[in-house]
Amino acid sequence: PPPYTGVWMGDSKLCAIGVHCGSHITSHGLALNCCTDLSWFEHIVPCGLEGKGVTSLSRELGQHIAVSHVLQPFLDSFQEVFECTLVSSEEPA
Repeated sequence: PPPYTGVWMGDSKLCAIGVHCGSHITSHGLALNCCTDLSWFEHIVPCGLEGKGVTSLSRELGQHIAVSHVLQPFLDSFQEVFECTLVSSEEPA
C-alpha cells in the first residue's frame, strides 16, 4: 500500500525492493519470499514498518513454492518489462 515500496498482499509484504547509494556506487536488489521461514520475522519489525506483516508465495498459494520454480519466469518477465537481455556467467541453479 502506498507509500510503501515492494510488493504487498494486503498488509503483508511479499517482496522487498531496495536501492543503496554511497561512495559513488549505486546498488539495488529485491527479495521475493518464496518458501521463507516467516517465524524469524516475529523477532523484528520488518523493514521498520510497525503493524505490517510479511508473507510468502508458499503461504499465499497454500503450497510449497521453491525459488527454482519462480526464477526463470521472473527473469523472463524482467527482460520483457525492462526490454533488456540478461547476461550471466553461470546458469541458474
